[in-house]
Amino acid sequence: MKASSYHYKTLKDAPSDTELVSHKLMIRAGMIKPLASGIYSWLPLGLKVLKKIENIIREKMDKGGCLEIYMPMVQPKSLWDETGRSDEYGPELLGFKDRGDREFYLGPTHEEVVTDLARKEINSPKDLPLTFYQIQAKFRDEIRPRFGVMRAREFLMKDGYSFDLSETSMKQTYSKIKQIYIEIFNKLKLDYRIVNADSGSIGGSSSEEFHVLADSGEDLLAFSDESDFACNVELIEEDDVNKIPGMDSPDGMGKLDVKKGIEVGHIFQLGNKYSKSMDLKVQDNNEIKYLEMGCYGIGVSRIIAASIEQSHDEKGIIFNETLSPFNLIIILINQKNDESINLKANYFYEKLKDAGNDVLLDDRDCSPGIKFSDAELIGIPHQLIISKKTIESDSYEVVTRKDLSKKEITEEELFALFS
Repeated sequence: MKASSYHYKTLKDAPSDTELVSHKLMIRAGMIKPLASGIYSWLPLGLKVLKKIENIIREKMDKGGCLEIYMPMVQPKSLWDETGRSDEYGPELLGFKDRGDREFYLGPTHEEVVTDLARKEINSPKDLPLTFYQIQAKFRDEIRPRFGVMRAREFLMKDGYSFDLSETSMKQTYSKIKQIYIEIFNKLKLDYRIVNADSGSIGGSSSEEFHVLADSGEDLLAFSDESDFACNVELIEEDDVNKIPGMDSPDGMGKLDVKKGIEVGHIFQLGNKYSKSMDLKVQDNNEIKYLEMGCYGIGVSRIIAASIEQSHDEKGIIFNETLSPFNLIIILINQKNDESINLKANYFYEKLKDAGNDVLLDDRDCSPGIKFSDAELIGIPHQLIISKKTIESDSYEVVTRKDLSKKEITEEELFALFS
C-alpha cells in the first residue's frame, strides 16, 4: 500500500478526554474515531489490525472443528425472559420496541439466541458434539464507557458455544477449546496468564479468564512462581492485597506474585443452565437428556488495546509482526528532488511485496521528520530508509521499531532479510 493513496491521518496530541495510553495512541495513530460515548468508527489502519486478529481466530477455531455462524445482534426479549436474565443482567441491556410493540434487546452476548438455534437444529445424539462460533459486534450499555475500545459500549467479540450429551463430554470440549485459545494467544505473541475466575452474569459451574499482563490492567492476578496456578485476587481469602506476594501458592507449589491484567478472553463450563430453562434436550436410549453447554469469548477489539498497553514507548505503539498492520514501512527522503529515489523505492516495494511482505510505502510529500514520527507512532516493526545517499552507496538503513536499533545492509542483504 502506498501512503499517498492510503487514508490515515495522525495527530500530534491526543484529545483531552483520553485516559489510557492505548486510547491516546489509537486516536493519534488514526486507528479509531469516536462517534458517541463508547462508540467508535474503525478507520483503515485499525480495521487492518482487527482483520488480522479475526483471521488468526478463524484459522484456529476452524482447525479445531468449530463451525462459524452469524446470529442477529437484535434479540427478542422473550428469549431472555425464558432464562430469567432480563431481570438478572441489569441496566447494561439496552432494549427497545418495534412498530408492533414487540420488545427487543441489542445483544450483549448470545447464550439465549444460540440455545434457541440449537433446539431447532439438534434433533438427536447423532448431531453431537457440536460447537458454533461467531465474530460479531456486541452492545453493552456501560454506565461509564471509558478507556477507548477497552471498555466501549459497542465492541467486536468472538463468542463460541458448545453442545454435548454429557458433562464428561462437555469438559472434554472445554479442554479442547481452552487449548485452541492458548494457540490463538501464543500466535498473537502476547504475554498473558490464564486464571480461575468468577462466572458472573453468564453463569455456570466454573470459568477461566485469559489476561494480558499490563500495568494499566483493571484486574489483580495472583499466580505461582513455580506452577501454572493463577487466579483473580478476588478469589483469594485475603483482605490485604499487599500480603499476597510471597504467600504459599494454594496448590502447594511455589510462592504467589501479583500483577495487573487486562481480560481478553473468558471461557465457561455452563452445564445445563440454559438448556434446562429453554428446554434444549434430546432422547438418548429412551432417556431424555438436557444438553451440557460451554461458552467461549474473546474480546477482539480489546486485544488491540491490551497489546498496546503491554508494548509501547514515548514515541508510540510497538506492534509485533503478527498484529502490526504492516510489517515494513519504506520511508523516502527528499524523493521530490530526485526521481531515482522513487524508482528504487517502487522497485523495492514491488519485490518485497512479491516476497510476501505487507509493505507501506511512505511516498507522501512531507518532511522526513513527519514520516519518521508517524512510523514510530503507528508501531510498524521495521523501517527501511531510502535516500540519494543510500542508493549511491548501496547501504540501506533498517530501523527496528522495538528498540529503535539501526543497521546498514546492502540490497542483496535486504531481500535475504525480508524473504
